[in-house]
Amino acid sequence: MLGMVFTEFIEMVEARFSPEVADAVLADAGLAHGGAYTAVGYYPAEELQAMVLGLARRSGHSADELVRSFGSHLAQRFSQAHGHYFAAHRHPFDLIAAIDGHIHVEVRKLYPQAQLPHFDVLERSSTQMRMRYRSERRLQMLALGLIEGVMAHYGCRGRVSMAALDDGAEFLLEDLT
Repeated sequence: MLGMVFTEFIEMVEARFSPEVADAVLADAGLAHGGAYTAVGYYPAEELQAMVLGLARRSGHSADELVRSFGSHLAQRFSQAHGHYFAAHRHPFDLIAAIDGHIHVEVRKLYPQAQLPHFDVLERSSTQMRMRYRSERRLQMLALGLIEGVMAHYGCRGRVSMAALDDGAEFLLEDLT
C-alpha cells in the first residue's frame, strides 16, 4: 500500500486525537517499520489495519467508523493537494466518475506498483449515480468516506447508501440539493 495512505492516517490521528495518541497507536501496533513511513514508499496493508484496530481500542470508536472518517479526511487532503482535479469538474458525480479513467491513470504513472481499487459507474442521472467499488483490500468504508468527502467538498447535500459485496461494495449516491 502506498505510504501516503499511512502518513495521512497518522496526520489524521494527530489532528483529531493528539500526537500522543498517534505515538501510542504506533507503539502498540508493533509495526515492522516502527511507524516511520515515507509518502512514496510501499508498505503492507496489514500495518494500516493494525493501526486502525489500535486506534479503535484507544478511542472507543469502531474500526469502520474510523476508516470512514479517514476516507473523508483523504478527500479533503486530495482537494487541497490536487485541487486541479476538483476544479476540472462541476459536480461530485463528474469527479467520482473520472476516478478510474483519468485520476487512477495519472496515479499509475507516478506509482506503477500501486494496487488501486476500481470504481465502475453502473447508472447515472442528474440526481443519482449507482457505482461499484472493487478491491482486494475490501476498504469499502474508506471508499464511502471518500465519496461523502467529495460530495461535501462540492457542497452537495446528498445521501450515500452502500451494499457490501464479496469483493467490495455497490454505492447509490443521491444529490438532494
